[in-house]
Amino acid sequence: MEFLIQIYPEILDRTVEHLYLTAVPIGAAALTGIPVGVILTRKIFISGKVLGAASVIQTIPSLAMIGFMIPLFGIGVPAALVALYLYSLLPILRNTFTGINGVDKAVIEAGRGMGMTDHQLLMKVQLPLAVPVIMAGIRTATVIVVGIATLAGIMGAGGLGNLIFQGIAMVNSDLILAGAIPAAMLALALDFLLGKAERLLSPGRKGDKE
Repeated sequence: MEFLIQIYPEILDRTVEHLYLTAVPIGAAALTGIPVGVILTRKIFISGKVLGAASVIQTIPSLAMIGFMIPLFGIGVPAALVALYLYSLLPILRNTFTGINGVDKAVIEAGRGMGMTDHQLLMKVQLPLAVPVIMAGIRTATVIVVGIATLAGIMGAGGLGNLIFQGIAMVNSDLILAGAIPAAMLALALDFLLGKAERLLSPGRKGDKE
């Protein structure tokens, strides 16, 4: 605890960097993955290929992915952000596709019977009902990215991984824990906040308890 108090300012700075390395890829993946997931529900004939390609990206080891980005974007934050974006895309894309396809067909037919257009059905019926599944994908992607973002320290992108790799290089368990514990707490905090957001956005679940 004394050691953590001594380096508290650096832990705080690295946590802010880590939050940036998480928020930007997740935001970008949500902005692209949700619309593409919606499109795939309308273009079933290409959905298998697109989801398959995203799945292949997910199977690439994280360290190798970051290594692939360095020749393209150089050492630093941009390469890390692109790699983390690619890792966060699949859960959001797949869950959007699954969530919208999982809406009860009887509900959709009832909407059509009321004279709703396809756009109205999507915005007023399908997306609201698919929110829990979509948010589950975002939560999964967030936890994954918080963990993988620790590797960004290898390429000079900052974050809590810097403390972890400094600790490994110096064989200093205090430094390792100074990076690992805040990273774990950050993942739990973000998952909790996204869970709250899910309940607020989900129809009929605002009053539910965790």
